[in-house]
Amino acid sequence: MALLKVKFNQKKRVKLAQGLWLMNWFSVFAGILVFSMGLFLKIELRKRSEVMDNSESHFVPNSLILMGILSCAFNGFAGKICYDSLDPTKFAKWKPLLKPYLALCCVFNMLLFFVALICFLMRGSLESTLAQGLKNGMKFYRDTDTPGRCFMKKTIDMLQIEFKCCGNNGYKDWFEIQWISNRYLDFSSKEVKDRIKSNVDGRYLVDGVPFSCCNPSSPRPCIQYQVTNNSAHYSYDYQTEELNLWRRGCREALLNYYSSMMSSMGAVILLVWLFEMSVMVGLRLLHTSLESIANPEDPECESEGWVLENSLKDTFKSALENLKKLGKFNQVEAGAEGAEGEEGGKTPAITTVS
Repeated sequence: MALLKVKFNQKKRVKLAQGLWLMNWFSVFAGILVFSMGLFLKIELRKRSEVMDNSESHFVPNSLILMGILSCAFNGFAGKICYDSLDPTKFAKWKPLLKPYLALCCVFNMLLFFVALICFLMRGSLESTLAQGLKNGMKFYRDTDTPGRCFMKKTIDMLQIEFKCCGNNGYKDWFEIQWISNRYLDFSSKEVKDRIKSNVDGRYLVDGVPFSCCNPSSPRPCIQYQVTNNSAHYSYDYQTEELNLWRRGCREALLNYYSSMMSSMGAVILLVWLFEMSVMVGLRLLHTSLESIANPEDPECESEGWVLENSLKDTFKSALENLKKLGKFNQVEAGAEGAEGEEGGKTPAITTVS
């Protein structure tokens, strides 16, 4: 029994073709939207590529751009088929291409669904990318005189100001690295010498943070140096008092920003996928209804359209049987080739009589 069998007359076939033509052009605009989202995400990721460890995060925007281009191409082609299906003479040239085209549509929709899932599941990979990238960026914060790294201070400062964050996981991350350049240190000072000697790696470490960590909304002047020294500031206890520094780490801030963006994009792509599936089902119904016309010379006669010629269960069984037959055929061919090789390898014994 065919799946989703529908009876059509000429009027219904014409309405279906016209509706599908309109839906395909809506799908073209949806493809442009997917392409635009991919382009926007790629630009946003490139803006902060200095604080990302690798390029794995660009898999999602590249996939969106590709899916957008394919969607425009597939749906533009389908729109042309639907338009020509109104004229039997024009539709005749598309008949041999419809089955391969529908198979490609199935593959495209599976890929589109996969890309939508990737948008929701990319958080883990993005988190590790940001964690390592921010760690390296903070290490290079002081290298304002080093070619290739001189921009890192501005990048980190602008990042912390824009996203209202501090450090990788929090403001204490700045305590573990030397973020002040040596050119601004007075090495004749006893304090500087003591701090450098007290560190195994010979780094100048302080319990301070860059100015970009300060919260401008705080009523108290920014305490960015000697953050953990209660006696250095009046009426201050760093363990209990609400610091006037951003509490949130930049990894968390960026992760939430990109995750929410990709989740929204994933939801939009799922809607596009549902729309594409409905267009594909409609195109299959149009294809079968036109093929099953009993008398092609009488376009007004009734016909039947279906999505699958057999039930879903029977179609699945048939597909499995075809795969098994294909596997057995390959085994037989391999066995025959092996037998020919063995026969070719044998050399006849020659007896000489003296």
